[in-house]
Amino acid sequence: MSGTGARPAAEAEEPEQEPPHKAGFTFPSALTVLAIVTVAVWLLAFLIPSGQYDRNDKGAPVQGTYHRVASAQSFVDRLNDLFLAPVNGLYGVKDAASGQVGPDLSGALYGSAGVFLFVLAIGAFITVVFATGALDRGISRLAHRLRERGALLIAGVMLVFSVLGTVEGFAEETLGFYGLLVPMMLALGYDRMVAVGTAILGAGVGVLCSTVNPFATGVASSAADISLGDGIVLRFVMWLVLTAVTIAYVVRYARRVQKDPERSVSGFLPGDREQTATDEDAEEAPELTGTHKAVLAVLGLVFAFMIFSVVPWSSALTGKADAKPYSFELGWSFAQLAALFLCAAVLVGVVARLGEQKLSSTIIQGAGDFISPALVIMLARGVTVIMNNSKITDTVLHSIEGVVKGTSSGVFAVIVFLVNLPLAFLIPSTSGHATLAMPILAPLADFANVSRAVVVTAWQAASGWMNLWVPTTAVTIGGVALAKVGYDKYLRFVWPLLAVLFVLICGFVALGAALT
Repeated sequence: MSGTGARPAAEAEEPEQEPPHKAGFTFPSALTVLAIVTVAVWLLAFLIPSGQYDRNDKGAPVQGTYHRVASAQSFVDRLNDLFLAPVNGLYGVKDAASGQVGPDLSGALYGSAGVFLFVLAIGAFITVVFATGALDRGISRLAHRLRERGALLIAGVMLVFSVLGTVEGFAEETLGFYGLLVPMMLALGYDRMVAVGTAILGAGVGVLCSTVNPFATGVASSAADISLGDGIVLRFVMWLVLTAVTIAYVVRYARRVQKDPERSVSGFLPGDREQTATDEDAEEAPELTGTHKAVLAVLGLVFAFMIFSVVPWSSALTGKADAKPYSFELGWSFAQLAALFLCAAVLVGVVARLGEQKLSSTIIQGAGDFISPALVIMLARGVTVIMNNSKITDTVLHSIEGVVKGTSSGVFAVIVFLVNLPLAFLIPSTSGHATLAMPILAPLADFANVSRAVVVTAWQAASGWMNLWVPTTAVTIGGVALAKVGYDKYLRFVWPLLAVLFVLICGFVALGAALT
């Protein structure tokens, strides 16, 4: 701490200071990356020729109809687009006649206001649920009850994390469980890497195989102009298989270490081997109260209803994309889902008896905590507005069309997966990555006669696969730091699983493309 008062004479001579250390490189945040991308795309728009496809009655580009067009934008117009990019990304309106997007035009909403509000609403809901302590205590109770059955404990915790990951993007929240998982795994004769694998891989594989995760599948589906429920059958089967493989991988490693501690990848810190199961039994996990059980029931019902409300049941059950909707189908989108989660947040607060003041402040806090991904979505959408107004979106699409033209549907799906791997590294935010990439990738599916839902699945698999190991994610770096495991050792532990998941993902997206 520094002070402002006069220093004594004896302290007047300061000791020789060490030269300042050079700050290490820190990868920029998603907001910074997208700001740079915005400027870069704006500059490239001066070099990329304008062009467009003819559109069908659904507004989708017609393959083979691309042609060059003259841009009517002046330099001032382009400068105005750059200035208003974030605003247009939130509530820009697309004029039907000119195709231009602006905040003062008349037509259909082009901005991401619906998704923006949806992210804030689900952020408020999740924060209220955590404020009750029900979810934390429920997972702690599960871990404590299975503490004497190691393999079942690992499988149980990973399954819960994976379910939460696939339905609501549960990932960063795992950082709060290392204080429980590390001593428990050591007490069972495992090492710290087992705790890391249980948390990172359990939640990570769920996010990789997101079924209705609003921050991955939801945002990508909105950007691809399809329903959140489209492709849910493929994603569910994929989730079952990949989750089972991941759990089996961690359990196999845990048993190997328990049998022969010398085979531990992470090694043991002083005192690790002295912990016993008896130590774990000393402190009983807190009981679930009736209020906690009620909150968990509401949580389950809300996500179950969300799944019901967005799934196109007629298409899912008949296998026909153009099947007539059943009378009970709701066909909800982001406007209704935002309202659902706001109401659910209030309901959880009432059930948990949080009180008006705490409930209000928690909802505001939750919305504030999730403003970052919401802003990322807004900025990414602003980039697409610049591309749209300068009429280069179809030109970029046409150039990629030439790459995938003539490929089989399965090969096309794998290419989409591969193309998104480097993008996922540059933009670790799933929401921003989806908003930026989908307007280009989704129409490619139409050219390849593949469902756009397959493109969404391939995209989110690429994002999820990368986030299992890249050092730009807080889940990975924060997890290994909390468990006191070296990042290099984690990579040694996880790379065989990454290879297996890579092959399985390619197989699933290729199969999904072939079936559609």
